[in-house]
Amino acid sequence: MSSTSLILYVDAQYISPYALSAFVALHEKALQFDIQTLDLAAKAQHEPDFAAKSLTRRVPTLIHDGFSLSESSAIAEYIDEVFPGTLLYPTEPQSRARARQVQAWLRSDLTALKQERPTEVVFLGEKQPPLSPKAQRAAEKLFSAAELLLAANTENLFGQWSIADVDLALTLNRLILHGDSVPDNLVTYAKTQWQRPSVQLWVNQKR
Repeated sequence: MSSTSLILYVDAQYISPYALSAFVALHEKALQFDIQTLDLAAKAQHEPDFAAKSLTRRVPTLIHDGFSLSESSAIAEYIDEVFPGTLLYPTEPQSRARARQVQAWLRSDLTALKQERPTEVVFLGEKQPPLSPKAQRAAEKLFSAAELLLAANTENLFGQWSIADVDLALTLNRLILHGDSVPDNLVTYAKTQWQRPSVQLWVNQKR
């Protein structure tokens, strides 16, 4: 393991929810890795050097011994297969499929909510106007799905921690940390997930 080279490219502000997910995944595996930051506001992701390394020119991008991989859920699945340590996904097939579904859903849906409660709210303490009706409907959809997923487990989605818990907690915290109304059980769940040491390492990055 000592000869393995791992580099994770993240945004310079440390506010990307997807960079957070990859960062946590690597820490949960207890892997040593270097961090390289990119100023996305300055379009550094399109500079030739990075563009030659990242197929999608996005963060996070992981470089493992010369192999380059972007997209946070792909990174998590890859390192879960390649490295020993804490499991990032459930071993039971249906639960593992559900975890991947949750990740895909949180990345592809709830657009109005994510636009009106960007991660600057979570990591920089920004305040935004009240949610629009469209964002309120997205929030209600989020709450409904989260409560169904947590019906049998109050601390983790699948009885034991998975990387999908980080993604769901981050989405809930877009609202919770802004002071929006969120069901108490979901607040408790998100706060518990947020205190995980690997998550706190990201939360406490200098910004």
